[in-house]
Amino acid sequence: MPICTTRDGVDIFYKDWGNGRPVVFIHGWPLNGDAWQDQLKAVADAGFRGIAHDRRGHGRSTPVYDGYDFDTFADDLNDLITQLDLRDVTLVAHS
Repeated sequence: MPICTTRDGVDIFYKDWGNGRPVVFIHGWPLNGDAWQDQLKAVADAGFRGIAHDRRGHGRSTPVYDGYDFDTFADDLNDLITQLDLRDVTLVAHS
């Protein structure tokens, strides 16, 4: 199972499909990365690399009782992008 461990020790699950320029999908509450399943396949089929993660406290990521705020979500996203060594990233999100 692909996991990114954040700077504060939370395990973030992610899917990483395809090759090419990365497109990172960010889900809204109360979903998880599976909400982007169709889009991940579409971008991978189009020659891109699709990545979708389960934010902390969602899906297969570590449940948390604190750190559930947008500053920490941004830190988690940065940790994922850094760990995967992504460059020239397109972010796609909804709320």
